[in-house]
Amino acid sequence: MFVAPQNIDLLISEAEKEALYLKLIEQMNKDFNLANEAIDFPMSISPAELKLQLHEKIYRLIQYKFAEYLNLLYIIDVSEEQIKQLDGSDLVVLSEQVSFLILKREWQKVWFRNKY
Repeated sequence: MFVAPQNIDLLISEAEKEALYLKLIEQMNKDFNLANEAIDFPMSISPAELKLQLHEKIYRLIQYKFAEYLNLLYIIDVSEEQIKQLDGSDLVVLSEQVSFLILKREWQKVWFRNKY
């Protein structure tokens, strides 16, 4: 049964433990490209760098390309309810929380594809 990790660090460590970290990166690259927001994480990217680059990308999208940001969330299939529950008063915190929701949804896709 799929149990969603509680934070980014736990999610990444679980992906590494199940040897699915590279699949997670592939899935993110694929979905970002589908949304015309190419990010192209290298397969050799460290978990810390992945978190940082994803956070920066989401921050820039919210700040400068909001329509593209919404399209990305739609393509990745991030829950609208979860997005609505976030506090948007601090953009840095918001982009970090959205980054986690994106990673969580991407991890869910990779995990299910691997198990079934």
